[in-house]
Amino acid sequence: MELPVSFENVIDALKKLPGIGRKSAEKLAFQLLELDKESQEKLVSSLTDMMKNIKICEKCGMISEEQFCKICNDATRDKSKICVVENIKDVFALERTKEYDGLYHVLGGVISPNKGIMPEDLNIKTLEERITSETKEIILANSTGLEGETTSLFLNKLLSKYDLTITRLGYGIPMGAQLDYADEFTLIKALESRKKV
Repeated sequence: MELPVSFENVIDALKKLPGIGRKSAEKLAFQLLELDKESQEKLVSSLTDMMKNIKICEKCGMISEEQFCKICNDATRDKSKICVVENIKDVFALERTKEYDGLYHVLGGVISPNKGIMPEDLNIKTLEERITSETKEIILANSTGLEGETTSLFLNKLLSKYDLTITRLGYGIPMGAQLDYADEFTLIKALESRKKV
C-alpha cells in the first residue's frame, strides 16, 4: 500500500537521524500521528524554536542560545583547564558526573583520513587561540578507538610547544566506546585516572 506523501516525507526526515532505519522511522511517524493535537503542535513548535535559536558557541563549539555558552560565561569555572571532546554530547556526558569544573572545547569530530576528515576540518585552530597564560592543563577526552587515538596524538604533538600539562582521560572507558554511552561512575573514574601524555 502506498502511504500519503506527507507521511512518507516524515518517514524520510526521521531516517536521517543516526540509527533510525525505515521500520523505526515508520513506527515513530505512526506514534507522532497518535499524539493529541496539542502535543503535535508543541513538538513542531519546539523543533522550530530550537532550529531558530540554537547557535554554536564562538569560543568552545558548544550549543548555546547566545554568542557564548553558559559554561564559557560561568565565572566560577576553572579557566586553567580545557577538556577537549569530540562532540557536544560528550560535554553533556562529562557534565552529568558533576566532577569536572573546567572549560571545554568541542572538536566536532576526529581525524579520519579514510573519511576525508583532516585536522583542518576540525575545530583545532580555535583551541590554540584559547590557550593563554592562565591555561595550565589540556585534558584530551577523545574516544579510545583508532581515530580518537590518532586525534589525541596529533593534539599532543601540536600542543607540546605550550607551557602546559597535557593529560588523557584514563582508560576506564572501554576501547572503541563513545563517551555519551558511558555511565557517570565510569566517567568519574576516567576523569580521576587521567594521565600526562
